[in-house]
Amino acid sequence: MDEQLLARMRSTPVLAGSLPRFDPGHADPAPGRQFAHWLGDALDDGVPEPHVMTLSTADRDGRPSARVLMLRGIDSDACAFVFASDAGSRKGHDLSANPHAALSWYWPLHGRQIRAAGSVEVLDAETARRDFLGRGEPSRVAGFTGRMSAPLAGPGAYDEERRRATGLVAADPGAVPAGHTVYRLRAEEMEFFQGDPDSFHVRLHYVRQGGDWRRGLLWP
Repeated sequence: MDEQLLARMRSTPVLAGSLPRFDPGHADPAPGRQFAHWLGDALDDGVPEPHVMTLSTADRDGRPSARVLMLRGIDSDACAFVFASDAGSRKGHDLSANPHAALSWYWPLHGRQIRAAGSVEVLDAETARRDFLGRGEPSRVAGFTGRMSAPLAGPGAYDEERRRATGLVAADPGAVPAGHTVYRLRAEEMEFFQGDPDSFHVRLHYVRQGGDWRRGLLWP
């Protein structure tokens, strides 16, 4: 073990600064709406990239994989979260074999973590088309560049493929990659974690029961 690196890690402040308080007694009965409240707070206070989240999936053998991507939409009342990827990517293959996943957010400025877990469905092709065409040109060029998660021979191959994709998008601005897919995770459980500098953290847990939600506190 690198003791010097470990010492540097241990000396780095955690949950430092003035963190907001969270009274779970005043939390929204619906976790989707509670998420929207916290996301709004993060946007208001300038939390960097609060819409960026970690998506965790598992393949048919239960081997996990995680990566960071952007939240593309939310249905607060249904407690559903939207994201996009290529169906041929590793996460696309995972979700095809095992359509369950978890999402997590961490906002250090507020000392807040949120996690959501549930089943994932593929949305219709028109939704995928609108999502892709609503992106900026660099993002659309990237969508046509190579095959997501496939081995890359080297930077030269990437540059050549990017030039090809740039020409394709310029010639047909309405083109959409065949594999571009929009997914929706319908949460079956959610947790809201409010950190405390003195380690008296608050954890509020929601579980879906039919059309209602049961909520309660968890030990930190």
